[in-house]
Amino acid sequence: MRSRWLLATAVFCAASATGHEVRPAYLGIAEVSPNVFEVLWKQPLLGDRRLPLEPVLPEHCVLAVRSVDDVRNAALIQHWTADCGPGGLVGSVIGIEGLSSTLTDVLVNVALLDGTSISALLRPEAPYFTVDSKGRANLPGYLTLGVEHLLFGFDHILFVIGLMFFLTKAGPLIKAITAFTIAHSITLGLSALEIVRLSQAPVEAVIALSILFLAVERLRGAEATITARHTWIVAFVFGLLHGFGFAGALADIGLPKANALWALFLFNLGVEIGQLVIVAVALTVVACVRHAKVLHGSTPPATGEMPALAHASAAGEAPPAEGSLHGSTPPATGEMPPLSHASAAGEAPPAEGSLPQWLINAPLYGIGSIASYWFVSRTVLVF
Repeated sequence: MRSRWLLATAVFCAASATGHEVRPAYLGIAEVSPNVFEVLWKQPLLGDRRLPLEPVLPEHCVLAVRSVDDVRNAALIQHWTADCGPGGLVGSVIGIEGLSSTLTDVLVNVALLDGTSISALLRPEAPYFTVDSKGRANLPGYLTLGVEHLLFGFDHILFVIGLMFFLTKAGPLIKAITAFTIAHSITLGLSALEIVRLSQAPVEAVIALSILFLAVERLRGAEATITARHTWIVAFVFGLLHGFGFAGALADIGLPKANALWALFLFNLGVEIGQLVIVAVALTVVACVRHAKVLHGSTPPATGEMPALAHASAAGEAPPAEGSLHGSTPPATGEMPPLSHASAAGEAPPAEGSLPQWLINAPLYGIGSIASYWFVSRTVLVF
């Protein structure tokens, strides 16, 4: 158990350094003549490193390398043939050696000469499966991949958190997240169905720029920026871009021809579930911080209020309106009370229990710094 936690920490640090999610691997096996198979192996790269993963076919299959390794879109691609003789593949065990020591999933698809299609999602805790003569499509695996794609997609996480820094009420939060969802669903579908295709390298560079944009906008002030006035529009516009980023995982594993729309729907649903988990965790953390401030003497929020990530004012902004932490009237029902309303030049000092402005700005500077690094490193890869 301790080794798995250390592994998770190592993968988190390595992946967050580049901003890329821990992408799934893909093993495609297609029967081209009786008991002779074409094998396609797509393995994600972690930075510049190859994960210690190797496909394992039955012992009676004779392998022949047909092409040299090809590296595209942060993935290692290999092709070879396998002659499995009279035994074939049905009833045999296929697996991925080394999978149990990683956090990567592998989608396996076996296409037999009679049209039968068998698919399975191999995970670290279950790295092998038996090829069944009855065709089956592992559609729920796309739901799982969607959730993991979001939860391990650190750039997408930072963008969602960045949006939350502009929102202090439940209504605008729902509106912005809905706009982001609709937008990235549109471009994810267009890209996955190969109606619109964009190169991943420039897309990922601009995604990093979108995160940097949010951090800079929020540090400029809570009310005077385009994002503050039209958060849902900004979320929609950048959501279109992030949808092409989400499509990267589907480009690695593809969609089953017979159930393409269902697989796409489940993958997108998984992304939304992961997104809601991030929002819920962020709000829970802020609520816990506010509760801690209440225990130290500040006024508790009114019933029905939701916590916001931050609402710190900068120099030059208008003084807090009635109903803020500096006012005498409590926030209206449904408003998300801020962690802090830090004072600016000429404003009254912060109310008891509010957080200092440096503590509010620190995560924004951190998000901006990480996004800047991602933007520079990804832009270099474009050229």
